[in-house]
Amino acid sequence: MHKYASFSEFYPFYLSEHSKPTTRRLHFAGSSLSLACLVLLVLSGDPWWFVGGLLVGYGFAWFAHFFIEKNKPATFEAPVWSLISDWRMCGLWLTGRLGHELMKHQIRG
Repeated sequence: MHKYASFSEFYPFYLSEHSKPTTRRLHFAGSSLSLACLVLLVLSGDPWWFVGGLLVGYGFAWFAHFFIEKNKPATFEAPVWSLISDWRMCGLWLTGRLGHELMKHQIRG
């Protein structure tokens, strides 16, 4: 298992592990649904929304890794940096800048 010295070293690896568009779409769906669960948790106070958020967030992502990318989720190697990277990737996708970021790191897919 490789240890990354910094986030800037980890992030290109993270993007390379998400080279297929369907993987990125499933990550975005899982992240969006987990955010909706967080909002529902705050509004209702029901802790089951937290559990639901974890299940949909990780469920969509891990499905994509195991069955589409056929790799191991970066969460297992660097959980905090992986979570930050996921939200960064989603933000870049929402703002239309993800394609440029992928090209910058020479990731095709």
